[in-house]
Amino acid sequence: MPAAFLAARRHYAWAAGFAALGGFFAYFFRDPERVIPADDGLVVSPADGRVMISGPSDGRWSPPGSWQQLTIFLSPMDVHMNRTPVDGRITRIEYREGKFLPAYKEDASQNELNEIWIDHHGQTVVVRQIVGLLARRIVCRVQEGQTLERGERIGLMKFGSRMDVFLPSHAELLARVGESVVAGETVVARLHAPVARQGD
Repeated sequence: MPAAFLAARRHYAWAAGFAALGGFFAYFFRDPERVIPADDGLVVSPADGRVMISGPSDGRWSPPGSWQQLTIFLSPMDVHMNRTPVDGRITRIEYREGKFLPAYKEDASQNELNEIWIDHHGQTVVVRQIVGLLARRIVCRVQEGQTLERGERIGLMKFGSRMDVFLPSHAELLARVGESVVAGETVVARLHAPVARQGD
């Protein structure tokens, strides 16, 4: 460890600096265990942070179609381990290069991102890991075809970032703008069976 090495040679100022840096990284990459709600139909937060958007997607940045959108901003002080909001099978993973705008801006959807599509009992849920001004690396720990349990770890983004979740248009959103949420624990939405149209 550099701090111990420098302290042994009485370079105390440098040792203190390296010790502080090591403490920061240990704090940033912490990965606490979470108690995952078990009731059917629940959608849990995929990240720690603050809700920026909760409502129908305006279509500018969403996947094609009609969606309910939840967007969560992660500050550098938040736990950055990402978790899947629902159980299901991964049908697609798509990485896209982009800009590095501040993650709290609405148009940060133009940033570098990784998109994970999940088939949740016949309903599609899309999760986006989006980097920000400081975050320059996305870590995705899952792969296409993999089956996930709700709240399972799927990756992380480093040093401030954002998570977008796109849910079917009939989803009941429970999280409110400005609310602080906890990955894997906070229930942010509820998925009901889609209403059948007359004649189906």
